[in-house]
This record gives sequence, C-alpha cells and structure tokens, in this order.
Amino acid sequence: MHVPTMHANPRKTTTVRHLGKVDISSIRDAVLAIPESVWDAENAAKPNKFEALDRTRHIVFRFIDSPKDWRQSHDRPAWAEWRERLLPIMELATRPYGYARGVYPRVMFARMAPGGIIHPHVDSNAAAQWPHKIHVPILTNPKVSFLSGGSVHHFPEGEAVEVNNLGIHAVNNDGDSDRIHLIFEYYDADQPDPDWVG
Repeated sequence: MHVPTMHANPRKTTTVRHLGKVDISSIRDAVLAIPESVWDAENAAKPNKFEALDRTRHIVFRFIDSPKDWRQSHDRPAWAEWRERLLPIMELATRPYGYARGVYPRVMFARMAPGGIIHPHVDSNAAAQWPHKIHVPILTNPKVSFLSGGSVHHFPEGEAVEVNNLGIHAVNNDGDSDRIHLIFEYYDADQPDPDWVG
C-alpha cells in the first residue's frame, strides 16, 4: 500500500513573518487581571501537555480534536467569555493572508514566568503541518528571546508574527516579568487539502 509523504503547507513561513501591529489595548488589562486561581485551573485542564513547554502555563480557548487533523476542532469553556474580545485581534493579525474563509483551530494564552524556558523543539504532529502559527505578545520584556532558524528574535507587545513551528524553535524569559502571548493557528478553508491528510 502506498502511503503519501507528509509535506508542510507551502504557504507557511519558513522563518518569521511579521504581520504588523495590532491593537491589544482592549484586552491587555483584562489579561493581566486574570486571577492566579484561573491560570492554575485552566493550566491543569489543558490538552497541550507537552514536555518541551516546561512550566509555561496556558489558558486554552480552542483546540484540535486529534493531533492528526487540523480540520476538526472544538471550543473550550473559556472561549465563550473571551471570543468577542479576541476575534477582532485575530482577524486584524490575519488580514495580510487574504483568506475569505479562515479558520482558527487552536487559540490560547501562554504565560511564561521569569526564568522560564520552552525547550528547543519542532511541532511534529500532523495537525501542525498545515495551519499558520501566529503569536501576538500581550506582555513581554526586553530579555525574552525567541530562537528560530538559528536566529534570536524579540517580539514587542502588539506585534503579530507568524513563526516557523516546523523548524527548531525555543523561548527563554531571562527578564524579571512574565511573558504572555496570544497564540493561535490559522488556515484557509478554501485551500485544497494535501493528499496525505486523514
């Protein structure tokens, strides 16, 4: 039996793609006001418990049903509260792609404490091969670094970027304050599926 070779979406960036400034003023204070008890509870229940993420905490709003397929995803309870606030930011960040029917299969906040790390890794599951992986920093400091493709980057607050999640990447927070990002995936529902999916 012939098994098709799994290949990445050719539209994905292979480095870092700067998508432009987005206005996070409508959510920044609300994000910073999230109680520790909510972070703890949401993080304990999160579906993305990967070793590379170390002690980074998450509030997951949407997530894929299976690591093999990005086309099926579901809302988690916190999405109902945050949807109306997050969607305008996500839509503005993804405007440069020009997709008529864009879909957001995974949406989350990621919070890294001072001294935190995300170990070098590649998002290797099949569902990571197709959607764009986008970060919008909500809170950061000058000593947060994102390693991608052998280069070190610093993403300022409110600057949307697509990162290459299929290359080796890592994060260090060497500052004295938290780093909180809105992280989400995005794909074009009108783009033909690859022959290996499913």
